[in-house]
Amino acid sequence: MINNINPNIIALKDEMVQWRHHIHRYPETAFEEHKTTQFIIDKLKSFGIDELYTEFAPTGVVGVIKGNRPGKWIGLRADIDALDVLEQNKVDYCSTINGKMHACGHDGHSTILLGTAKYLARHRDFSGTVVVIFQPAEENEGGGRVMVENGLFERFPIEAIYGMHNQPNMAFGEFFIRKGPLMASYDIFDIKITGKGAHAAAPHLGHDTIVTATQVVNSLQTIVSRSINPLDSLVVSVTQIHSGDTWNVLPQEAVIRGTVRSFATEVQDLAEKRIKEIADGVAQTFNATANVRYERRYPATVNHPQATELAIKAAKVIVGEDKVHTDVQPSMGAEDFSFMLQVKPGAYIWLGAGEGANLHHPQFNFNDEILPIAVAYFIEIVKAELS
Repeated sequence: MINNINPNIIALKDEMVQWRHHIHRYPETAFEEHKTTQFIIDKLKSFGIDELYTEFAPTGVVGVIKGNRPGKWIGLRADIDALDVLEQNKVDYCSTINGKMHACGHDGHSTILLGTAKYLARHRDFSGTVVVIFQPAEENEGGGRVMVENGLFERFPIEAIYGMHNQPNMAFGEFFIRKGPLMASYDIFDIKITGKGAHAAAPHLGHDTIVTATQVVNSLQTIVSRSINPLDSLVVSVTQIHSGDTWNVLPQEAVIRGTVRSFATEVQDLAEKRIKEIADGVAQTFNATANVRYERRYPATVNHPQATELAIKAAKVIVGEDKVHTDVQPSMGAEDFSFMLQVKPGAYIWLGAGEGANLHHPQFNFNDEILPIAVAYFIEIVKAELS
């Protein structure tokens, strides 16, 4: 499988492993990636890239690498942030920041794009310009949206953009992709139930917010089973219930929080509508009131057909036709690369990392063996787009 990887890329592996382990030691969460950003800046400068920018997000970095001939512009993107997770790995490059770790592999993604940038800065036999985008705050805070809103695509005439993610427990060194929706939208909701507090020994004198909240939670499950077309995909998950602080008081308030995942805007619209209707209706039944806050965080990650075809061909060049899966089942997870795909055509692909702890697990550790494969894929994208 490694036979189709340029020896100059393979030669970068040991150095890339050192970069990855350094980034892993110093994890930083959304919009706090100052050391990570400085490390990336220092490396890009040492590679001799043509231009470097930091104004599109508080901790984002954008580099420009020009080929030997004029041509179109394309973008390659990596996320750089870590998670609020206490690491449980026993490795010599374990997180040095208590309660934070790279539990999703963004240390590896950053390294992949650094390796790609170093190769391209040394081998400029392509027609056009490559923009390498190191994006902060992918986890929950929408760094991709921030970079788009701050003029990333107005400043650089990028015509297509590509991203990737490592996937543990998918076949090592194999690529997984599909045209159309690959990952779901990400919405959140808060429901504040207000009733009438009372002594627990005299519940008839109050309007019980805990009973109301539990009925709301149960009723929300009917959105998927009774409101949405069975052929559509939707997840409505309640993830928090907060109410009360003692044994003998019926609390005045209860708060329900959760998330909604879907692939289609019309499904999002219906889910939001039904959450509000159910919360209001159930609350009225129990002489309480419901205030609903619904926030649309990330849109669905939707791959563009032409860019997906190009990505498939590039992946097949690197690992062979039988190791590129083109109709993978979509994920209900979310990804803020979606904001970039809303503006520009492009494709997002998964690269199997073999067996290991799942993403966001305290024992997750990026598989360094896929680094050359991932860089080779990005380089093949550049060849295909800018030949």
